[in-house]
Amino acid sequence: MKFNKLLDNCKIYEAGKPIELVVRDYGVDTKDIIKLASNENPYGTSPKVVEKIASLSKNMFMYPDDSMYELKEALGKKFSVTSDNIIIGSGSDQVIDFLVKAKCSENSKMLMSRTTFAMYEIYGRQAGAQIIKTKDDEHNLAQFEEMYESQGADIIFLCLPNNPLGECLDRDDVYAFLAKVDKETLVIIDGAYQEYASFKDSKKRIDPADLIEKFPNAVYLGTFSKAYALGGMRVGYGIGQTSIIKTMYKLRPPFNISTLSLAAAIEAIKDEEFVQKCIALNFEEMTRYEEYAKQRGFEYIESYTNFITIKFDSNYLSSEVAQKLLERGIIIRDLTGYGLNAIRITIGSKEQNTRVFKVLDEVLEDLKKVENL
Repeated sequence: MKFNKLLDNCKIYEAGKPIELVVRDYGVDTKDIIKLASNENPYGTSPKVVEKIASLSKNMFMYPDDSMYELKEALGKKFSVTSDNIIIGSGSDQVIDFLVKAKCSENSKMLMSRTTFAMYEIYGRQAGAQIIKTKDDEHNLAQFEEMYESQGADIIFLCLPNNPLGECLDRDDVYAFLAKVDKETLVIIDGAYQEYASFKDSKKRIDPADLIEKFPNAVYLGTFSKAYALGGMRVGYGIGQTSIIKTMYKLRPPFNISTLSLAAAIEAIKDEEFVQKCIALNFEEMTRYEEYAKQRGFEYIESYTNFITIKFDSNYLSSEVAQKLLERGIIIRDLTGYGLNAIRITIGSKEQNTRVFKVLDEVLEDLKKVENL
């Protein structure tokens, strides 16, 4: 059977391995498995959200409020924008899909960092767009500017902070670059981890209202999957000028998030105390990973997220390290597929991280012994 030829060049997005698969393939007891591959919040969801969802369990037969009025009002108040500036998606991934479909067609161009969120390229190739990448893995605005001037772009993606590496550009540098971008070029600022970056360094903070006022061609993306701990609920959002949002609504299917997802997001945004506590614990634990890397002589990327990227030299292969950890019940992300000899580890709880260090020591020692045979 023949399908759309544009799909021939599309890769399949590979999510972190589920716990169930590790149990089945390696016989590890469920209680001994630590999943640190998908950047989920290790402290779980706000108790207030859990209580709210439990109270709505009898309403699952009902469609959600398709206007999503209450959630958009809450987001509007949080970011000082109006409901007309907001669109809700099934994860921010769906909003990316809307934007690419709205702007791109065959022969369109999309500019992004060499190593960044894989779905940008996947959605672009589905639309038939030409993918242009910078030479550096981390965001380099000088390279963005050079390639934009020489090749142009219909869409520019800036992932701030960047997934899967963790680095983040300063807001003033981003604004200086955006000032040079043509107003017909759509700029997508992916702020999936902005809550973390803003907490760690105010110079990284992108304010959506300020962004879209200064740059009407920019759209800000956010999600409830990370700091708000609703990865399983799949709720994201886009903030932009009304004209852009109205265009995206032409692509939005009805009831694109569930009744429970909508209720969870509404409740989660009310509990900022829980979110800030989780973020503070995240960076406390991240210092342990930084110290571990230093002690081992490994390079790491300073992270403004809830994960850390650790690079290996020629003494170790990240694919082997990740596999050995997996066999022992610790799920992390191998970045070999990005052309990097590195692993990405979600920052877990104190107890989880303590076990990770112990098992990682054992794995590295075992691999070293094999090398010396």
